[in-house]
Amino acid sequence: MTAKVLDGKAISEEIKAKIKVDVGRLKEKGVTPGLAVVLVGDNPASKVYVKNKQKACEAVGIYSEEHKLPEATTQEDLLSIVERLNKDSKIHGILVQLPLPKHIDSDTVLKAINPFKDVDGFHPYNVGMLMIGDPIFIPCTPYGIMKMIEHSGISVEGKTAVIVGRSNIVGKPVALLLMQKNATVTVCHSKTKDLDEVCRSADILVAAIGKPKIIKGNMVKEGAVIIDVGINRLDDGSLVGDVDYDEVSKKAGWITPVPGGVGPMTITMLLNNTLDAARRSTEGS
Repeated sequence: MTAKVLDGKAISEEIKAKIKVDVGRLKEKGVTPGLAVVLVGDNPASKVYVKNKQKACEAVGIYSEEHKLPEATTQEDLLSIVERLNKDSKIHGILVQLPLPKHIDSDTVLKAINPFKDVDGFHPYNVGMLMIGDPIFIPCTPYGIMKMIEHSGISVEGKTAVIVGRSNIVGKPVALLLMQKNATVTVCHSKTKDLDEVCRSADILVAAIGKPKIIKGNMVKEGAVIIDVGINRLDDGSLVGDVDYDEVSKKAGWITPVPGGVGPMTITMLLNNTLDAARRSTEGS
């Protein structure tokens, strides 16, 4: 068996085309969706992510602005910028790029963002709404994963899903989303016993642990759906996921590539959340 490729880049382009149309319709009503990205410091990966987000906004007609701050920015100064953006009517979405410098408490900053502008979906209010199945904003990577699955016509109901990784950004929210689609979900982590055996039980396996090629061919069920969230740079400069693609693609039914899988979907769902935030602003939410 050779797995079908879940082409996140192609799927994201289809979704962005629809977003562009919807943004145009909103502009006709006098509202231009606006996204503000706050970047503190000079993390090279973060700078690339922010640049890609700006390009994506421009492509669909979303207004974007970047607030680039030096590494030494104080927490108080950062919070004052967040508060100003909370009050700015032309800004519908606020994204504070993580990670932040060590002297700044990320939780405090994320809690300061207006929940109805929290397009990353990390504010405790939005986490709680997701937990009860009535989300305002879904975190972008889990949202993108679910959209890929949906777009490809893959059935989730009644399936066994295994998530490797329990982060607040990916592991926990994607587990909730899969449960809400009636999958039976197991979340694995560093203390999980018999990880190989647990992974082999999965009809849907989501790898989000940040270790290159940790998921091998002998760890997956024949025909399983494999979602690789990892992006790891090797010593030779190449990018690989948490899944050993060459091995696993010979057994899986579906698999996401790295790069070109989950990554493009994450940015696309950020655009979608920003559009939704702008729509809500017109409804007085």
